[in-house]
Amino acid sequence: MTQITTNPFSVCVGTVQVVDDYFSTLCVECAVVIEEHKGHRLVYEFLNYPDSVFSSSPTLKHSSFICSPLTAHQLLRNQCGNCTMENVAIFDSPGKGRGLKASKEFWAGDVIFSDPSIAAVVFDSLAERICHSCFRSQDKLQRCGQCKFAHYCDRTCQRAGWAEHKHECSAIKAYGKVPNENIRLVARVIWRLDKDGSVMSDMQLTTLDELESHIADMQEDDLKELKVDIHNFLDYWPRTSKQHTIDDISHIFGVINCNGFTVSDQRGLQAVGVGLFPNLCLVNHDCWPNCTVILNHGKIELRSLGKIAEGEELTVSYVDFLNLSEERQRLLKSQYFFDCTCEYCKNRIKDDLKMAGKEVDGVKPSEEEVKEATDYCFEMMDKMDKARLKGDYHEVVKICKECIAKTELVLADTHIYQLRMWSTLSEVQAYLQYFNDAADYARKMVEGYIKLYHPNNAALGMAAMRAGVAHWQAGEIEVGHGMVCKAYAILMVTHGPTHPITKDLEAMRMQTEMELRMFKQNEYVYYSMREAALKNRPMTMMHEPTSVEEGIKNLFHRRK
Repeated sequence: MTQITTNPFSVCVGTVQVVDDYFSTLCVECAVVIEEHKGHRLVYEFLNYPDSVFSSSPTLKHSSFICSPLTAHQLLRNQCGNCTMENVAIFDSPGKGRGLKASKEFWAGDVIFSDPSIAAVVFDSLAERICHSCFRSQDKLQRCGQCKFAHYCDRTCQRAGWAEHKHECSAIKAYGKVPNENIRLVARVIWRLDKDGSVMSDMQLTTLDELESHIADMQEDDLKELKVDIHNFLDYWPRTSKQHTIDDISHIFGVINCNGFTVSDQRGLQAVGVGLFPNLCLVNHDCWPNCTVILNHGKIELRSLGKIAEGEELTVSYVDFLNLSEERQRLLKSQYFFDCTCEYCKNRIKDDLKMAGKEVDGVKPSEEEVKEATDYCFEMMDKMDKARLKGDYHEVVKICKECIAKTELVLADTHIYQLRMWSTLSEVQAYLQYFNDAADYARKMVEGYIKLYHPNNAALGMAAMRAGVAHWQAGEIEVGHGMVCKAYAILMVTHGPTHPITKDLEAMRMQTEMELRMFKQNEYVYYSMREAALKNRPMTMMHEPTSVEEGIKNLFHRRK
């Protein structure tokens, strides 16, 4: 990062500083400084400067960021300005019921609104590894001395989380055991409703009573699980707390089942819990949406993926677009109880690419050959998943390579089963420190994703980041820097400059840019210094492979 001068706002106020190589870095620094000093007079003046002040400066071109000072000013103003519910309006969306529409025009990367949860809980499986207050992942956590269940970073986190935990703490002690995450979340939501009422802030657009529970639409097996949860909830719920009807309790369970949102750790890389965000529940689905949702510093942010006109409906995707149209419709019907009639589902857009055969010199394989390769790939994916669950990563590599050898000449680089193989193999090979292999398959995966995903899709950005790191580890600095820059450009839109992942990526971008300059000046010196650095720092095993993109694709929590 470049050094900020004595007056940190000199970057922002007065003469616009035109710095070619570091312009994007300055934008990020400005955003961080402004976020931390919102009340400062100079910040207020900068955010309210007319765009005409900036419009005369020339456009700057950078390897990872192309914009003008005018665009940068608008970006920073939108990133740091107040994001209120005045930006949106509730309306009746044709065929969908209630929805949200834009009350003004938005551009890529704008935060339309941000919102804290009503309540959130850590997953059962991570209860001893994640702070129950800030949701950070920590090696050493302090356990609540009363219930022996909740864990915290320190006394500060414990005090901050006490308002939510105090009822839970006594309930767990009285119950004698810890109920599952669904029951714990419902209990926290009801305690919050009892304390603050149905409208908890001026920012809240809807009450939980107004949200659909879809209990009447549930399958028989799901209804049986719901009845078990309600029975256990009634045993868990303290007699000293306000009592509620079965219908009210069932409604909250149903709302969470349909609208629970995954809570991530501090870096946004691991799903660690589930929370309820009422305003987000009003945003309808589209398979090719104009918005994305990200968790940033404890709040969800609804961010625009591109230009959104005033009056246009705001949409997000509840499922991964990489699925075929038929599979997306099946998932949406079974999990969210509606039939998707978006353009991409009705017209099966890009389904042909997702199941395509590889064209070589104008010649395509026959439908029978593509079907045979597809069926074989599907069979091998099942074996791969089983080996991965066992932690037998050498077996995973063997299965993947065997499958790729047989299908790579038949299936296109956009075939979703082929992409799945490449993605898994790149992760596992990076874990096993075969970086050249990992880089090769990660690059192929990104090239396929680019042809399928929205250009500002978060999963594409995370995949590009992983490919950039893999190429850097393999010593391919030119490709690595290009991938990191691509990822940075996408994540500036989907995550914003203050998100921990974007900050990490900015550090990577600066590092790879410096190394690339060194490489271009003298390749021999670059590789000699790199080799010496690696010798002096013993290689350590990577973390076990867990797909970062999968976490991004599945932000809307579904009970397993």
